Amino acid sequence: MLKKLIGAAAIAAIAYAVVPANAAKVTAGCSGENLSKAESMIEAMTDGEGKFTAQKEIAQAQDAMLGGKMGACAMHLTKAMHVGAAK
Repeated sequence: MLKKLIGAAAIAAIAYAVVPANAAKVTAGCSGENLSKAESMIEAMTDGEGKFTAQKEIAQAQDAMLGGKMGACAMHLTKAMHVGAAK
């Protein structure tokens, strides 16, 4: 039982050390510069469903950024850029 407790504590310590590092990478992707780049890329797209979807994701990313939800902002920004690159 003691080994299980020590093992669980070790896993928790590793998770505690890794999660903040991962969060820093996610929030670095959500910046005004990256939003501007994505918007420029989307404006160059031809009109259609892909452009509409990408614009919607950009709007959601901006709302999340203003609300301080950097993880959600990065997620929406990534989706917008993938839609823009695919179309």
